[in-house]
Amino acid sequence: MRKFLPLLLATTLTAQQTGTNKPQGDGQDQVFTMKVTSNLVVETVTVKDKKGNTIPGLTAKDFTITENGTEQNIKLFEFQKLSDPSAVVPLEQAKNDEKVKIYDRLSRTQIAGESAATPKYRDHRLLAMYFDMTSMPPPDQLRALQAAEKFIRTQMLPEDLVAILRYGGGSVDVLQDFSADRNRLLSILSTMVVGEGQGMAGDNSGDDTSDPGAAFGQDDAEFNIFNTDRQLAALQTAADMLGRLSEKKSLLYFGSGLNLNGLNNQAQLHATTNAAIRAGVSFWPIDARGLVATPPMGDATQSSPGGLAMYTGASATSVTNMRAQSQDTLYALASDTGGKALLDNNDLTRGIRNAQESMSSYYLLGYYTTNGEKDGKFRRIKITLNNGQEATLEYRQGYYAGKDYAKFNTADKERQLEDALMQPDPVTDLTIAMEVNYFQLNRAEYFVPIAVKIPGRELALAKKRGSQHTLIDFIGEVKDSYGSTVQNLRDSVDIKISDSTAQELARRPIQYDAGFTLLPGKYVIKFLARDNETGRIGTYQANFTVPNLNKQVERLAISSVVLSSQRVAASQALFNVEKQKQQAKNDAVNPLMLGGEKLIPSVTRVFHHARPATIFLQAYQQGTTPPEPLLAYATFFRTHDGKQEVAMQTPTVIASNAGSTQLHITPIAMTIPLDQLEPGEYQCQVTVLGATDQKSFFWSAKVEVQ
Repeated sequence: MRKFLPLLLATTLTAQQTGTNKPQGDGQDQVFTMKVTSNLVVETVTVKDKKGNTIPGLTAKDFTITENGTEQNIKLFEFQKLSDPSAVVPLEQAKNDEKVKIYDRLSRTQIAGESAATPKYRDHRLLAMYFDMTSMPPPDQLRALQAAEKFIRTQMLPEDLVAILRYGGGSVDVLQDFSADRNRLLSILSTMVVGEGQGMAGDNSGDDTSDPGAAFGQDDAEFNIFNTDRQLAALQTAADMLGRLSEKKSLLYFGSGLNLNGLNNQAQLHATTNAAIRAGVSFWPIDARGLVATPPMGDATQSSPGGLAMYTGASATSVTNMRAQSQDTLYALASDTGGKALLDNNDLTRGIRNAQESMSSYYLLGYYTTNGEKDGKFRRIKITLNNGQEATLEYRQGYYAGKDYAKFNTADKERQLEDALMQPDPVTDLTIAMEVNYFQLNRAEYFVPIAVKIPGRELALAKKRGSQHTLIDFIGEVKDSYGSTVQNLRDSVDIKISDSTAQELARRPIQYDAGFTLLPGKYVIKFLARDNETGRIGTYQANFTVPNLNKQVERLAISSVVLSSQRVAASQALFNVEKQKQQAKNDAVNPLMLGGEKLIPSVTRVFHHARPATIFLQAYQQGTTPPEPLLAYATFFRTHDGKQEVAMQTPTVIASNAGSTQLHITPIAMTIPLDQLEPGEYQCQVTVLGATDQKSFFWSAKVEVQ
């Protein structure tokens, strides 16, 4: 009979003495509790000979496992026998006219484990179909569901177990646990509604309503981010769900690309990959867009682009680059976890077959690690065959240990935060968004302000001297392209909160800002925030470039474009990384200080229609004497019925030089009355034109009006 052991084994032994064994003394029963916790590490090993055939019949004595060079004692050993998919006849094809049940409402379940009495996953191939409804438009959703249905009807093998998971913007829902019941699986697919999950969150009714008690729940109205952090965090949640099973798992990710580039959080990508490796999950992304040939002048889904880009080829190049960038993340997820991405292929079922055919018979080996430290460090694993047997072994090369926040003293907390910054395995317990901007100070230096936003609902409150407060620790560093640290910061903020403010904190984020002075070049910023009450840490990591604007001759030299809907007086600032003297020095050169008030960048670019927004940027005309006036305006586009329409265009602003430096700095500020826009998503485009030399600058970004 199979002996089942969980990945993390916690045993509690309790002995209570009663009757004649009752100790003498106070007459009270005494309870003795002993807790023993051991970490069981499970490895799946594929052993093949020179011809590529699986070698059966091996025992635990034929293997040697070492972790960081220390030999481990094998406690769990099994052989999972799987047939060759190409040599096995699929199940009898389900008839197309076979009645499939349509449910009124999809139920949520969970990935169930197994026990020694019911080893239901042994000798089975585990395939989890994961549908990212937030990244796929309705046509792609339809293709993905049809491909999954075709596989289940015609290509599913008797030993295949399929689970169906869905992410609609609010939570990861397990619609069907691993099952071989094809009618049940087809019913789930038929009940899924094409078009749900659009706009990052569904409405408050129907099957796509997020479950507040489900895994990875998050309030969109409070913290909406226009990047892939939420999608990658949802994938991390799905990997953790599957991690309770010891067998090999393949997660088939149906999506329309993941745009991870620019200033998006690289830490979340690393955390998702590391979680999948720990859980023994391989990602098999399937690009539901299929093979796409994009016309250079646009297609029927959107209007043709304007400007010179349509004649120079820049527009077609931009579309091609955006598609390639969206596929780079899919490729990285697959290659780093042992899977393979299906890109630019109309046969989406081929991607499912690739995952099916890649899984052959394997050995399941488990050991209790002798290193019980929860330090978050990488543990390298090496598995070899004894007695000089020659074979090719495929297994994961290591894993990152867990991290624990216990009753640390001040020195321990400081060391834990610094260690978390040094470790390559990021921590994403707290959600962090960051915006990095740059403004030219002189011909050599640039001021780089950063704005960090953390959802208030993720912070814990504690009582201190009769009032509530929350303590947040910050640590960060900026490295250049050679890996050398050029700037760093360290701050600890104790925020006192009244009862009324505490209620607001549950619905609003906390924003933190700091600034650096850098030279032009490529940099990497890594920033950590820790809730000092619970020890939960959030990591943000991104690559950014400070351009050399002195070399801009073909077009206008422009700083970063900042979108904001809030100004705070410097005297009312809640906290800052610098002390008062240094803070005053930074404020003197900070371009976001306007008339004694600091412009607070909107990191998530989510605005309320009742509050006007501000667009701020700087132009530099150091090669133009005298500097000429500049014309600037903003245009808001919205997609309606598949076509992009102009929702609003601001009046043209005439800006002139306001400084006496050689840079000829021309600040440009525009106030946008958002009450003229209906709630929804828009593409904001900022256009700056020279009044005489016809030099131009274009910038665009997604915004949301609520």
